[in-house]
Amino acid sequence: MSKDSLFSKKNIKLLSDPLNDENPITVQALGVCSALAITVQLKPAIVMAISVMVVLAVANVLISLMRRLIPSRIRIIVQLVVIAALVILVDQVLKAFAYDVSKELSVFVGLIITNCIIMGRLEAFGMANGPWESFLDGIGSSFGYAWILIVVAFFRELLGSGTLYGYPVLEKIGLYETGYENNGMMILPPMALITVGIIIWIQRMKNEKLIESK
Repeated sequence: MSKDSLFSKKNIKLLSDPLNDENPITVQALGVCSALAITVQLKPAIVMAISVMVVLAVANVLISLMRRLIPSRIRIIVQLVVIAALVILVDQVLKAFAYDVSKELSVFVGLIITNCIIMGRLEAFGMANGPWESFLDGIGSSFGYAWILIVVAFFRELLGSGTLYGYPVLEKIGLYETGYENNGMMILPPMALITVGIIIWIQRMKNEKLIESK
């Protein structure tokens, strides 16, 4: 396979479309639960994003390689087994090298197994396309998922706790001396949904493709 075909316009779209036009959270409304649950701080959001990226990219390739060998009637079971095995590996790596973050994420790492984004991409793409295209689709969808998580966590941690990645940003710039106080509402679950809603509104306002026709 030539370099040109590896990075053809069609393959590049697999990376770029999930960032905007086909974003899994803001357009397809998938994976919203994790956006609500683990975005109080930036660090766990980034770790969750990386974990999903690893699981989705590898699982998509594995399913693509096995797609002609998997009987149709058990394809969902096989997909779940592949995802579960990868999630267990990711969970063990986190416990070994990032135990504090692993404790913060708690059961949410395990819930990657039932993440609609992963199951949806394996069923819709991995089962019908080659390994390279499936890898690109996995990376693209993961980035689309990741940037929403990171943006939501950025604003929730900054405005709710005054920190970024645990660093006291607002204190260092002297904002508290002007009378500013941390907004406790930002660390409550409803504010994650509101923040995602604002991102959806901005995204649809700027992109005519996403405006629903009346």
